[in-house]
Amino acid sequence: MKALQIAATGMSAQQMRVEVISNNLANMSTTGYNPRRAEFADLQYQQATRPGTLTATNGAMVPAGVQLGLGVRPAAVTVMLGQGSPVQTGGDLDIAIEGNGYLEVQMPAGNSAYTRDGSLKRSAEGQIVTSEGYPLVPDITIPQEARSIAISPAGEVMAFFADQVEPENLGQITLANFVNEKGLEATGGNLFLETTASGLPLVAAPGEEGLGTLRAGYLEESAVDPVREITELIKAQRGYELNSKVITAADQMLGATVQVR
Repeated sequence: MKALQIAATGMSAQQMRVEVISNNLANMSTTGYNPRRAEFADLQYQQATRPGTLTATNGAMVPAGVQLGLGVRPAAVTVMLGQGSPVQTGGDLDIAIEGNGYLEVQMPAGNSAYTRDGSLKRSAEGQIVTSEGYPLVPDITIPQEARSIAISPAGEVMAFFADQVEPENLGQITLANFVNEKGLEATGGNLFLETTASGLPLVAAPGEEGLGTLRAGYLEESAVDPVREITELIKAQRGYELNSKVITAADQMLGATVQVR
């Protein structure tokens, strides 16, 4: 009886769906987080009678055939790209990306990673870094004597000094975008890595090449919709329960078969 195995694949699929939903809800307060969605595909079919087969009796063509499905399998966990709401923080180095694009940071191994988390900090050496301490690319250093910092929508970092009337341009923040953003590899810590599926990064100043602009003093909230996630959680729970009932029914049928004398 294949119903046991088919229902087991259904329970496994719904369990994975619940795990994805729980991760979304856990990150409903994570800066710049985009929710994920579990996608599934049916398994291969057992062709008892192929459509179009000729019957042996009169040579007529079978219009539909007999195709028995063998269950479900995970196909992908895809990112649902969306813009989170900007929330005002007032921080000099807090920036929200309004539109497309990622900030590029340098990892300890020398490779680049990408993030939409604009909660930037200032290191002991004056470098602009992420909350994890990874320096921004291109590197921008704030002098110790700088009185305050301002970041323009185009990404220009300006420093104000006590003995100067005009601000000093410290550097340019750039953004990177990808042909297939969903192909980026999530590594945790709000960071993504380039992959073959994502394509090469397209780097430019904010507001150019279809990239978004920066809003200083703001952070992008998580794009998770709690109401939608709870709805999906209920649907996944019901799907799990229905598949478990199929297993119970199949077990009872097997028990009845064993007791036949």
